Amino acid sequence: MWALVINPVAGQGKGATVGSYVAGYLQNVSAPFVIVTGKSSTALVDHLESFLANNSNCKGVICVGGDGLLHIVLQKVVPVHVPIAVIPAGTGNDFVRSLGWDLSDVDWQLEHILNFDPVPLDLGLVDGEWFASVLSTGFDAVVNERANKLSWPKGPMKYNASIAIELPRFKPKDYEIQLDDRTITTQAMLIAVGNGRSYGGGMLVCPNADMSDGYFDVMVLHPVSKIEFIKTFPSVFIGAHVDHPAVEIVRSKKVRIQSKAVAYSDGERVGQLPVNAECIPGAMLGWRP
Repeated sequence: MWALVINPVAGQGKGATVGSYVAGYLQNVSAPFVIVTGKSSTALVDHLESFLANNSNCKGVICVGGDGLLHIVLQKVVPVHVPIAVIPAGTGNDFVRSLGWDLSDVDWQLEHILNFDPVPLDLGLVDGEWFASVLSTGFDAVVNERANKLSWPKGPMKYNASIAIELPRFKPKDYEIQLDDRTITTQAMLIAVGNGRSYGGGMLVCPNADMSDGYFDVMVLHPVSKIEFIKTFPSVFIGAHVDHPAVEIVRSKKVRIQSKAVAYSDGERVGQLPVNAECIPGAMLGWRP
């Protein structure tokens, strides 16, 4: 029995549309499933917990939504060692991007999930909470804070509007970054701890991160002028920012970050620093192309 977990409001309603399609696909191939959803994230989690408690033979959890849905599902599913797949229907879909799935070919992904065994994938653990893609602090966390307060515009444009509001007033902060083998004390505009490659809807902030190598890629953006930031920013969508002299990338299994700043993981608020993160090899089972 599969659990089909649907966030109907993901992607401004795309979750409901894609969820219906996936349910039809599973029905057509005679794959047994139960739809798990809810009018709120709390209700959805309660229904998922109930399903898992009563279905010890669960073959896997298929999430239809975005990174936010994955984040809450991880916390409940990883401890019981049930495989997880994500069918992209959110705003960012960065976990699916990081794994290398074609965002527009749901059939190919579903066929693979139903016919191949899942493989071990790394996860990040930050202060007891699982994350799949990127833990970040600095400018992007400030932008996330702003975006969460905006009622308009909707969708990806909310993030762009928040950048326009926050960049003129933003100043680099002092950070202490403790790694496996050394401590970096520096000013920085942004720090991204990547288990996956992208965040923010396709920004390849850690383009060489691999979810199966047991390490984080830690990207540190040292201070640059606002003009230089604006000039360099578009290059993050192809991962070319790593060649900029102000960008430093290091690898580490454990990371502790201290500063007077806020952290986010997978687009969800973690809280004030300091935070302690560790890459846990093979913490989840999932499918990659």
